[in-house]
Amino acid sequence: MGNGKWKDRRRGRVRGNDEKEECWFAMNHQNSSQPSNDSSVEWKASRRGLWIAIGVTGTVMVIEFLGGIFSNSLALMSDAGHMMTDLMSLTISLFAIHLTLRPATTTKTYGLHRMEILAALFNGSTLIVICFFIIREAYHRFKTQELVDPHMMIGVALLGLLANGISIWALMPTRQRSLNIRGAYLHILGDGLSSIGVIIGGLIIAYTQWFMIDPLISLAICGVIAWGAIGLVREAFNILLEAAPRDIDLGAIQEAVRSIPGVKEMHHVHLWTITSGIHSFSAHVVVGNVLTSHTTEILKHIKKILREKFNIGHTTIQFECENCKDGDNCNMERACPEDSSGPSSDR
Repeated sequence: MGNGKWKDRRRGRVRGNDEKEECWFAMNHQNSSQPSNDSSVEWKASRRGLWIAIGVTGTVMVIEFLGGIFSNSLALMSDAGHMMTDLMSLTISLFAIHLTLRPATTTKTYGLHRMEILAALFNGSTLIVICFFIIREAYHRFKTQELVDPHMMIGVALLGLLANGISIWALMPTRQRSLNIRGAYLHILGDGLSSIGVIIGGLIIAYTQWFMIDPLISLAICGVIAWGAIGLVREAFNILLEAAPRDIDLGAIQEAVRSIPGVKEMHHVHLWTITSGIHSFSAHVVVGNVLTSHTTEILKHIKKILREKFNIGHTTIQFECENCKDGDNCNMERACPEDSSGPSSDR
């Protein structure tokens, strides 16, 4: 009976420790994957820019498509088709932002931040597909020369250029902070280049009657669009594959952490991107035979360096004793002199 009471008390103590650890974990990790107040302001600015771009792009797309049919211009029709995918990608980007702002759940602990990356991947992929269709149509135009109305071609392209300018202005402030917005921005920028190319082609046709310039300009526009799209797809794939961010030097991080007093070594180092501007870092850090309470100060120092020098806000650090003989299952309570008030799972 006494033995049973002792077991019950022991189970209760274990449950208490578990609850304490869960509470400690929640306090130290809450909102780590949620956007800050500054990020929320940026998302609102991004949504406002996207709404402006959607309204302008949708209107001009219809005008350019009709203008391309009546003027028989491949460059103008390819620009209209590009605008149609722009409208689709802008809508997807807007929807992705809406999902990104939703809070994390027990099954989606990072929230829906990756929707932004999926939207960027879709945008880049559609641009590449469009280029293949333009190349195929340009090939047929080289084989069979067709007459083009340069005056309508120039007029509609000027209207498209004005609309693209408005959309570029709306998206420019936030394009570098979000891969999703950057994908939408590249779509609009490609449209702007298309409109400039159509205007140049229309002027050449009007003065020289050289109709072959129409498919040539289409191919030139296609090359510029494909260059940006391939880079966008590559970056989106790297994030989905959890590759280290290109703008953060992992070697510099390891050197900075090893320079902290008390840190002997680090291994099992991982660095990846959750979504644009939100990076995560995890590592096993080996410390000397110190009080486990001292690891709290070391942890604060590590997090400060990662946050201030490398813009990494989400970190997971596991401490190990230098004289540990158990490999990954290091028991710091036995190897070091004193216990810590923090949870054992994060030491």
